Amino acid sequence: MFRNHAVSREDLSLFLRYWIRAPLRTGAVLPSGLGLARAMAQQVNSDGEGVVVEIGAGTGAVTQALLESGVPPDRLVVVERNPAFCRRLRVKFEDLQVVRGDARYLQSLLARRGVSCVGTVVSSLPLLSLSVAAQQAVLRESFSMLGSAGSYVQFTYGLLSPVDRSLRRSLGLRAYLADRIWRNLPPASVWCYEAL
Repeated sequence: MFRNHAVSREDLSLFLRYWIRAPLRTGAVLPSGLGLARAMAQQVNSDGEGVVVEIGAGTGAVTQALLESGVPPDRLVVVERNPAFCRRLRVKFEDLQVVRGDARYLQSLLARRGVSCVGTVVSSLPLLSLSVAAQQAVLRESFSMLGSAGSYVQFTYGLLSPVDRSLRRSLGLRAYLADRIWRNLPPASVWCYEAL
């Protein structure tokens, strides 16, 4: 049934339970599929400088893909707001630094852990479900850590960029479509954002 997802029963049960409680906060009925997770990981230079920060990690599908693509565990920091997802991530990825917190406060979350140089932010946050103010806060925090050379990788179930043109303009960002994953359930797109 979920051939392209390869989700454990435990992850699926946990994800569905929280989606039923708060669908807009969880953002998806299922964890990211393998194809989507790998497409996001392909946008990351595993040999690049700085830490890779994953925000909105859920149950870790993209986390696993990042590790499999060659991102070293000591260069990956995972940020997740949901305490149950955090516990699950810490069990699955014992060698990773899993931070419980809200991506709207990313700079202070990372500063407390001594992280100052970020090369890529990989986001599975449901941006389309967030207010414009929340989107702006997440992107401002991310780009304050990324600087001019970093990139922000985001997936969406929509056909268009989840960060609209006026918000991109106000933040000084350019966007490009990196990939479409038609076999994901539902189909998804991967977008990349960089400072102008």
